[in-house]
Amino acid sequence: AVAARTFVIYKENQGKQSKHKDAVICTDYKHCQEYKSYDDLKKKNGEEWMKDSYSKIQQAVKETKGHIITYNNEPILTLYFSTSSGKTENSEEVFSTAYPYLKSVESPYDKDYSPKYVSTLKISNKDFVNALEKSYNDIQLNENNLSNQIKILETSDGGSVEKIKIGNKEIKGINVRSILNLNSANFDIDFKDNYLDFIVKGYGHGVGMSQWGAEGMAKEGYKYYDILSHYYAGTQIMDLY
Repeated sequence: AVAARTFVIYKENQGKQSKHKDAVICTDYKHCQEYKSYDDLKKKNGEEWMKDSYSKIQQAVKETKGHIITYNNEPILTLYFSTSSGKTENSEEVFSTAYPYLKSVESPYDKDYSPKYVSTLKISNKDFVNALEKSYNDIQLNENNLSNQIKILETSDGGSVEKIKIGNKEIKGINVRSILNLNSANFDIDFKDNYLDFIVKGYGHGVGMSQWGAEGMAKEGYKYYDILSHYYAGTQIMDLY
């Protein structure tokens, strides 16, 4: 609730966006922040979820009324994602822009609570080469002996692949994630005879607050302000109204 409220105030301070001239934010999660009505949530999650979880959401909104997260008395960009790999990412290593409060921190509870902490992708050598050739038509890559043609060159503080050499190309890890539709850019590769196993940790871009990590902290007894100050380093809670 506090992170969502802060996001709106942050966007309001940035001025109107070209995508939605008559509003501060839109409800497209790919651009701003997803919103679902009561009826949408009930239809998607069912009556039992509404009785249990929705009531908790209402309580959280009411109990934190007017609270936002600030850095140097200014609202912050409250990025968040589903599941970390055990550490979050530095913002500049994912989005190129450095924010002092979006730094890599430990997130130890994801592995215990998130169903998406580890995922795998099995892909044949042929399908892998075809996928890369669709994105890079000048790539030189042979489906035989792929282990000799692929090498991870750089990883981030959070463990994600920064750069990987594939054939004659140096490619960003986030691009490989997009091409193969991986859950994150934090991956290792296990080379088999005719296929590759991608072992992926985490789910999402990895910057800011891990939702499952925060869930784990809450179940371990941490308060909301402890969780927010952990994931958004050096910030304070401000009461606007």
